[in-house]
Amino acid sequence: MKLAITGKGGVGKTTLTALIAQTYADLHRDVLAVDADPSPCLAGALGFPDDIRAKLSPISEMDALIEERTGAKPGTVGGFFTLNPRVDDIPDRFSVIHRGVRLLEMGSVEIGGSGCICPEAAMLKTLFTHLLFRKDDVLLLDMYAGVEHLGRATVDFVDAMIVVVEPTRRSLGTAAQIKKLANDIKLDRLYLVGNKIRDEEEAKFLEKETPGMPVLGFLPANLRVQEADRLGIPVYDHVPELRRATESIVEKLSKFRLMDQV
Repeated sequence: MKLAITGKGGVGKTTLTALIAQTYADLHRDVLAVDADPSPCLAGALGFPDDIRAKLSPISEMDALIEERTGAKPGTVGGFFTLNPRVDDIPDRFSVIHRGVRLLEMGSVEIGGSGCICPEAAMLKTLFTHLLFRKDDVLLLDMYAGVEHLGRATVDFVDAMIVVVEPTRRSLGTAAQIKKLANDIKLDRLYLVGNKIRDEEEAKFLEKETPGMPVLGFLPANLRVQEADRLGIPVYDHVPELRRATESIVEKLSKFRLMDQV
């Protein structure tokens, strides 16, 4: 199972990624969670202890590794460097494990313009593609909003993209934009998850106004989510309502996958 989870910043996509990761891990599945957000915080959402988190660094910030694999110093634009560097050892070598979830931080390349022809970008692009070709039991990609970073390999190997939204028209507008961009590269296995849902009326609003994406489920609004963050406790442990809602989402995902295979 390979899942990409996206949505506009602040809607709870990292919280959902952490919940799904721990749900699968507790089902004794082999889980690799990849934090591909420019501001990685999945380790905190999963409740990784400080001593383990200290061993984790975004791949995009590993200057020595990038230079070793590409043959050019990070920050170099243009020039000669390896466009397809070796990355096969990176997921296991630079990830950390806690409670059955293996976590890798990719980081991002923040350079202006429409694209980046640089060693860092070559490294991340090759690593991203390699992750999709791996035979992991469960691969979860915590993405930022949009699909500019996706390509043909994503279409062929991602089982589904989950778009997290809040019960607002602005949030649904972002979901519609993501859907259009995904459809442009022929990625049509998209599902919606509503977060911070306060009542049945808000759930019905999302079901009625969804931009053509099946709704996998809803995560209820709960102030204990913020409390868990303050205490450094995984939401999975601290808010049972969200854990149960995620178990239902994972069950639905399995059914949708079986339907797609028929």
